[in-house]
Amino acid sequence: MARLPIITAMGGINAAGRTSFHHAYGRLVFAALTDQQQTTTLESLAAITGRLPTEQASGSEDQANFLQALSDELQAGTLIRKLEKNLFDPEKLITLRPTSVSAAAGGAIEFEIKQRHLPSPLPAGWQVLTDVPAENDKVRIRCAESFDLILPSEHNSPVNSAGQLPTGFDPAVLYPARNHPRALQMMVYAASDAINSLGIDWQVIRDSVPADQISVYAGSGMGQMDGNGFGGMMQARLLGRKVTSKQLPLGYAEMPADFINAYLLGNLGTTGTNVAACATFLYNLRQGIRDIQSGTHRIAIVGTSEAPLVPEIFEGFTNMGALADDAGLAALDALAAGSAPDHRRACRPFGQNCGFTLAESAQCAILMDDELALELGCNILGSVNDVFINADGHKKSIASPGLGNYLSVAKAAAVTRKVLGEQALQQRTYVQAHGTGTPQNRTTESHILSEVADRFGISSWPVSAVKTYVGHSLATSAGDQLAASLGVFAKGWLPGITTIDSIAEDVTQTNLEFLLQHKEVGNTGMDAVIINSKGFGGNNASASVLAPHVTLRMLEKRHGAQSMKAYLQRNERVTEAAEQYDADARAGQHRTIYKFDHDVLGAEDIVMSDQKISIRDYGKSVSLDVTNHYEDMGE
Repeated sequence: MARLPIITAMGGINAAGRTSFHHAYGRLVFAALTDQQQTTTLESLAAITGRLPTEQASGSEDQANFLQALSDELQAGTLIRKLEKNLFDPEKLITLRPTSVSAAAGGAIEFEIKQRHLPSPLPAGWQVLTDVPAENDKVRIRCAESFDLILPSEHNSPVNSAGQLPTGFDPAVLYPARNHPRALQMMVYAASDAINSLGIDWQVIRDSVPADQISVYAGSGMGQMDGNGFGGMMQARLLGRKVTSKQLPLGYAEMPADFINAYLLGNLGTTGTNVAACATFLYNLRQGIRDIQSGTHRIAIVGTSEAPLVPEIFEGFTNMGALADDAGLAALDALAAGSAPDHRRACRPFGQNCGFTLAESAQCAILMDDELALELGCNILGSVNDVFINADGHKKSIASPGLGNYLSVAKAAAVTRKVLGEQALQQRTYVQAHGTGTPQNRTTESHILSEVADRFGISSWPVSAVKTYVGHSLATSAGDQLAASLGVFAKGWLPGITTIDSIAEDVTQTNLEFLLQHKEVGNTGMDAVIINSKGFGGNNASASVLAPHVTLRMLEKRHGAQSMKAYLQRNERVTEAAEQYDADARAGQHRTIYKFDHDVLGAEDIVMSDQKISIRDYGKSVSLDVTNHYEDMGE
């Protein structure tokens, strides 16, 4: 019987704030929260953005008053909004323009240039005037012919909205970042948030399982494209700079996993990442749950980190016609030419829309098998039933949709029915849609969901789309959806698609309930969620995720009432420790983990036989009694 992958922790950072303890989710449904819940959400935002007052205790009356006074500012600095200038200035994008320079008829051009800047070989027609003195290590050049130049120029970005991390949050100041690309900085924070929110010291967890039974699947869809990664490496010579020794190695797509292994956990187990465009998180999630279901691994850490807010990526998607630009948004709202659009409402899933909105985000989930989760007393945020992946078949365009998502959504619905039964599928599940905010997505995804709902007897399937608030973080987008789904299970509000007033006419609505406002369902009102993700190139993934109350029922059926009673006793200490981390984090103590050059092991730290490998500081040995999958075919 397969082991059940339990979600024991989830951490991260996106445009809504910190993931753990559902703080980012709280920002999505802020208007629906109680006063106390709103204060807690504001407190978390103030802590990560450096706005907490000094020498004031978290939760005090003075603190609450202070946060309420800051409420508008904190809310304005979150979610999708006008591009800020902390990453680049969208009003001063640099373009290098080639041009040709020639002298007036019958004349010649003379100019001075530093000796070390002379091109080699000397361009045709250039003459160094050795008999003309020049100052400051310069030489004088005479040119009677035309020659080419590349001149810097500035222009405004046509796209000025994005899902940016909260204003004032800078992951680089939370640990010795050493010129790390932004996505890696974000992953360090996200993984630290997840690990700290477990409520169990990682050494205790590491001692509980052999080193080879922990897997880490984390990466970036685009790779690291800012100046400290691949982007800086590719630009360097064109901009007259030197390529650094870090830009290439730190640019790799799997580097978020490498950082978790090397600088947070000291992990010796399985590692890697899938790269599947916008479906990458669910592809990694499938890897993790397969490890646990098969019994080869007992812990899987799954994550993605994407930092695509760089001019070149904006330009690439803009030239594809994929992004919601200012002109398109203004046209949707019938604004006068030159009027500023409502950047807050840039992403409009399933309504009249004109493109998606780029975003940055890092999310990290920690999964354990059901027996280990109970043994350690872990918090149970939910469980992953299954993840299905399908390609699109033959395509007219690599970016166009195909049939694969029909298969993946239908399979996710079918496996949910298998576990919960038909009535629960029909009445107590909902969909976290991919919901990008593009005209093509609204027609294709709505038709897929409608067809599946019809075949499975679902008369009114609630559909939510969190890109409404946080934008499209590409590889991490399904991580944003999962984080929000865990918030729904815990707090009981389905986030509405509040950036639209009505559903577009070409959207299929049969058997679907597109939520235009937040909907209260209670923290046991939904038994499962279908998380849907579609990626460029035909990468489709759909996940069935079960609610905590359903997961607990399943665990009691498998392990018995006595085991669950003992688990709940162990869980009291874990919950207390986890809540202490949350309180510390809301007080500005982030506990970011970064262990550079820490306890590095060498050959002298292992003892090996032909049966097992023992490793210093690891509680259990690695068995070499590996499975022969082809026993019936062997000698």
